[in-house]
Amino acid sequence: MTFWICATCAVESAEQFDVCAICADERQWVPASGQRWTTLEELREQGYRAQLEELELDLHAITSSPSAGIGQQSKLLVTSEGSLLWDPIGFLDDAVVERILALGPVRAITASHPHMYGVQVEWSRALGGPPVLVAEADARWINRPDPVIQTWSGELEVLPGVTLSQPGGHFPGSAIAHWAAGAAGRGVLLSGDTIFANPDRRSVAFMRSYPNHLPLSGAVARRVADHVDGLEFDRLYGNFANVIATDAKEIVRRSAARHIGWANGDFDHLT
Repeated sequence: MTFWICATCAVESAEQFDVCAICADERQWVPASGQRWTTLEELREQGYRAQLEELELDLHAITSSPSAGIGQQSKLLVTSEGSLLWDPIGFLDDAVVERILALGPVRAITASHPHMYGVQVEWSRALGGPPVLVAEADARWINRPDPVIQTWSGELEVLPGVTLSQPGGHFPGSAIAHWAAGAAGRGVLLSGDTIFANPDRRSVAFMRSYPNHLPLSGAVARRVADHVDGLEFDRLYGNFANVIATDAKEIVRRSAARHIGWANGDFDHLT
């Protein structure tokens, strides 16, 4: 089956629309040159390759070179009961699929939010048909419907010790994955753009749009931070190479307080 990939966000689509709906939304952007679609075959012909590298024990990063679309870093979380593919990228090849399956069967594929859908259906087909879990609140952003897609809401344990939940914020269904055994038992949060690990590695951000610099309100930042405060985690991985290596839970607390203070005008004397 032929499908199309948006060259800007690398999300798959069953049709070549005049414009990619995900990119036309205020959280993303359409290039000044206009909408362009590509295919997996075209990307392979252009020399794209996928890579798999270990981030820590049982957690791997999947990227492509060159970067496809937004260029996120997928995470493959491996357990004794199978693996979770998180934030699937917009490209895949046989070599990386073989390396992934060598680590065990993939039990589920899910994205933190629609910008990270990538070629999620194609990943499922290549990996033996695991379900693609899409937040019910964000299902309208699916541009390539397929029976493999299942919607979910609330909280879902996808593997023993690996739980998905939806703080919302960036999108209504924006999700995080909590891995209790990660970071040598101290806990890991895969947060996507729901909670964004900043370049200073000492703070995180809560935004409606990152490229267009639209902040969330203080109330929503508090809601997101409170949602994860009940979880035990020391490390936080964003959807690129951004990571808070340690003390992540306290950093989320402090960052939420800072965000709320700026949103409320508490620091206007500094401007």
